[in-house]
Amino acid sequence: MKPRVKHLQYLHQVDHLFQSSHRPVAYLVFSRRAVHSSNAKHASATASQPTILSAPPTPDAQSHVARKQPSTGTESPLSVLPTSQILRTYLITRLSSSPALLNLSLSMLHRMLASHSLLTSLDRNPLLRWLLKRTFYAQFCAGENKQEVLSTVARVTNTGYSGVILEYALEVLKDGDKGPDSPITKREIEMWRKGMIESVEMTRKGDFVGLKWSGLGQHAFALLKANKPPTTAMLSAIHEVCELAAAKGVGLLPGAEEEVTNPGIDAWTLMLQERYNTSNGNTTTPKPIMYTTFQAYLRSTPANLSRHLASARANNHILGIKLVRGAYMSSEPASAIWPSKEETDRAYDELASALLKRQYGGILQPLHGSSSEFPEIDVVLATHNVASVRKATAVRQEQLERGEPRTNVVFAQLMGMADEVGCELLALGRSARAENEAAAQKAGEKEKEVMDVPRALKCCTWGTLSECLNFLVRRAAENRDAAGRTEESRRAMGREIWRRCRRTVGLS
Repeated sequence: MKPRVKHLQYLHQVDHLFQSSHRPVAYLVFSRRAVHSSNAKHASATASQPTILSAPPTPDAQSHVARKQPSTGTESPLSVLPTSQILRTYLITRLSSSPALLNLSLSMLHRMLASHSLLTSLDRNPLLRWLLKRTFYAQFCAGENKQEVLSTVARVTNTGYSGVILEYALEVLKDGDKGPDSPITKREIEMWRKGMIESVEMTRKGDFVGLKWSGLGQHAFALLKANKPPTTAMLSAIHEVCELAAAKGVGLLPGAEEEVTNPGIDAWTLMLQERYNTSNGNTTTPKPIMYTTFQAYLRSTPANLSRHLASARANNHILGIKLVRGAYMSSEPASAIWPSKEETDRAYDELASALLKRQYGGILQPLHGSSSEFPEIDVVLATHNVASVRKATAVRQEQLERGEPRTNVVFAQLMGMADEVGCELLALGRSARAENEAAAQKAGEKEKEVMDVPRALKCCTWGTLSECLNFLVRRAAENRDAAGRTEESRRAMGREIWRRCRRTVGLS
């Protein structure tokens, strides 16, 4: 049987397991229609705006699956997760599907951000601190100190993930610039530097460290909005972090922020890529150190990505790319984003396909007057969308079978979210490795690759409870806005709970 057919059959088996008709009674009571995850601003965009060009056909794993039924011995992808995590995820996604409960939780988190009240201050209310630490924080955050973080990272890698994207939670999302020489500015830069150094030190070669440029402080945020370069003190801290990351073979992933800061973020990142992503700089590492995040929901992203590709080719550096759908929809002007979730999905898939194939096409066209050849690239596909993941893995399997070069790519999901997507990647990887070992034995060779093995990472945010509050607020809001995806996760966890209950009593 051809490897690609096996690849597609395996995806069909996984899909069958996730869509099993066995559901807990609670599911029949609480299940509700999945709502569209688009934001109100999507809905209000005018119909006269241009739409995305149709992407070249990308193999859809489900639509091309052979009709072979899965074997009864196939294990559920979620079986690698501990029951405590399955239960917590189910409860949190259940809460997220209730507008009243979720809005109450969001209101409480917002109050904690700057509260000095005995009831809502994390520092003054030990019961509240205990409750938050063991629910939302445990679900979405890696720990408050090195010991807790390393324990979480070990648990993630023991599950089967190739590594982590570790991100320090400190960030500044408000105005209040005190100037470059103020004690507050100096203190904020030093806090960012120490947090970043700790993050890099807790990672291993091949891992990534996420960062927020706004975390450098209020003055840095003002500079980004004005599209001005970082100060000397900021540059000193940034270069120290970059040098350490280069020495350890760790990639740096600046996160997307509000649209108003994007030109400044691009300028800072390009400057650093030209220094750290080429053998002519201070590092001879073949992989990039500094990446750029591109948000597919922004209409400007295809042109912006083309500019970065042209710059990388002209300056002979490797372009590190992190592709996301986007997380600041509520703060963006309607004219800046695609008018619907479907168009955002198509934009993401078109861009991902072009990057995987290293070919311009669809909405990604070469910059006018520049070469149509791609530079060297390294890609992080950060997505919770299972359809996008399946399309990408199918493209890579086809490339392997045709003997075509494959772009270095990793898949990533946030800790505590879309575990059903990440675990499907892990299961596909286990299946692919088994097929490769069998093929090697049959051919009498030491190694033989007939199935592409996807590399999956978990993005783990760390920091104190107070430092992580902004992050937790965004995760709660994201669960509210992406109601359809949250419902999918809840159903997957519910089916896994039911499967384990049946196994416990000997029914499966």
